[in-house]
Amino acid sequence: MTGTQLKNLCEVVGIDESAALRLLSDVLGPAAQRPLSEPPIYPSDVADDATPVEYSLQFQDDGSRRLRILAEALPAHPGPAANLAAARQLVDALADRYHLALDRLRSVQDLFSPDEPQGKFSWWFSFIFDASGAPKFKVYFNPHVRGADAAPRLVKKAFDRLGMAGAHETVHRYALRRDGLDDPVFFALDLDDSPHARVKLYVSQRDARPSDAQAAADAVPGIDPALVREFCAQLAPDTEVFTGRPLVSSYSFVADDVDKPSNYSLYLPIRDYVPNDAVARERIGGYLPQVGVDPAVLDRAIGALTDRPLAARAGLLAHISLRLSPNRIGTTVYLSSEAYGGTPAGER
Repeated sequence: MTGTQLKNLCEVVGIDESAALRLLSDVLGPAAQRPLSEPPIYPSDVADDATPVEYSLQFQDDGSRRLRILAEALPAHPGPAANLAAARQLVDALADRYHLALDRLRSVQDLFSPDEPQGKFSWWFSFIFDASGAPKFKVYFNPHVRGADAAPRLVKKAFDRLGMAGAHETVHRYALRRDGLDDPVFFALDLDDSPHARVKLYVSQRDARPSDAQAAADAVPGIDPALVREFCAQLAPDTEVFTGRPLVSSYSFVADDVDKPSNYSLYLPIRDYVPNDAVARERIGGYLPQVGVDPAVLDRAIGALTDRPLAARAGLLAHISLRLSPNRIGTTVYLSSEAYGGTPAGER
């Protein structure tokens, strides 16, 4: 099922499908051939229904678009330690084929590789394809892998090892302001050696108001943080406090970013703030023209994944994000495979 979906999405974006399908098979391993008539091989947290895959379409204000796959590597006999081992083996397997830059990963990987991993995952991967069809890679580490209490210290150590002590101070000042509510949930690295290769930190902001996300955006020089509040108002117009799945703020730091990030992104889990996907599609479709995107592309992407009635439930349209950099704005729409039935009832 996921192979057919991915092939269809490649057609929507206009890229060759071969590299994407091969990568998906590599990362899923034994799970790729598992019949959908059987239960998931492991309760992956990538998607609500334990599907270890999520798709997204990235749109830039210059009209370009990219296809992204988020996935978890799963071995034949999965479990926390086995999954971590499979992820590390996947990096080694892909490194030579795709000329991955691993220096930064090697400098911090021991922090995120305990003998007994905790939390919902250890390492995840994303593969991003542009019009050329050449993938770019990112690894996501779980700051909670040594326990929730250790997460802030783990993130600080990772930034320190990467020579970005000032970055951690900025994140703490702007996004980790609310004790017990703001929490680092992903620490990510681009696996290429370009000047634009990013170090990213994602912060979950539980029970946040749009003003809390706007305050987090204040960390990035040269952007308009007011766009964050406008984004929330348009995509979740009746929501004053996001009490369901939380808003997530992220920062990107590149080579020249000593202490200030180059990018702020806000991820809004729209499936928790709509009655069904028909409403989510209406809201997202109304927003996309503001960033120069024809909503017909969204409809084609939805059709590439499913023919179910959108009004039946929420969950296919999982998130939408706003990306803000100086003089640039973009958005990403995140779509669920729903291979195992989609978001379970009562989990919104």
